[in-house]
Amino acid sequence: MHRLDGRALLVRFTLAERWVHHLTALLMLACLATAFMLYIPAFATTAGHREIIKPVHIYCGLLLPVPTLLGLVSRAFRRDLGALNRFGPHDARWLRSGRRRAVVDGRGVVPVGKFNAGQKLNAAFTAGAALVMFGTGAMLTWPDPWRTGATFVHDWLFLAIVVVTLGHLWEALRDPGALRGMATGRVTRSWAARHHAAWSDAPDAPGGSGADGGSGGRRVRGGRRRTS
Repeated sequence: MHRLDGRALLVRFTLAERWVHHLTALLMLACLATAFMLYIPAFATTAGHREIIKPVHIYCGLLLPVPTLLGLVSRAFRRDLGALNRFGPHDARWLRSGRRRAVVDGRGVVPVGKFNAGQKLNAAFTAGAALVMFGTGAMLTWPDPWRTGATFVHDWLFLAIVVVTLGHLWEALRDPGALRGMATGRVTRSWAARHHAAWSDAPDAPGGSGADGGSGGRRVRGGRRRTS
């Protein structure tokens, strides 16, 4: 069993799941950065010619769904997609609770599964926003009045994505355990009990959680675990 500072580690994400997340994040950040440069002329001048930045923005947008589509080959990733799309009573309780981060005797007060309601809503928003941005981006080449409406939606949704992305980064950076889980695929059992108590209760069960499913969660024994 692998240990970190004497604490047992659980497998939270497979290599395939982490690559999907990292590649999607890089493409999303590239889209946002190039969008800033296109919307604000001063940034475009600093970075270089606008006509060079524009195709980078377009191609990054076109490639955005590719990591997710490739990730569907992974059984673990497909299970996590199912978990992210499954909302239950514990999610409503998490959203309503003012003590969603409270811990008693080393366990989270709200029995969260592999993903909490905030993570599920973030995933749903990101997926939906990517589709809308893809569609409205394609319409920017159309004649008026289609282009006018598409530009309005594209611009305002861009601002919403910036806000949500900053919120996601803020939540991640303030939780070293979550960052370690996405970087290495492993988390301590104590971290899992504090933040995802229902998932930590059934790490070896099919789907990895008694609350909302999801992949992984097996204890790491004697070295490597095969990923799919």
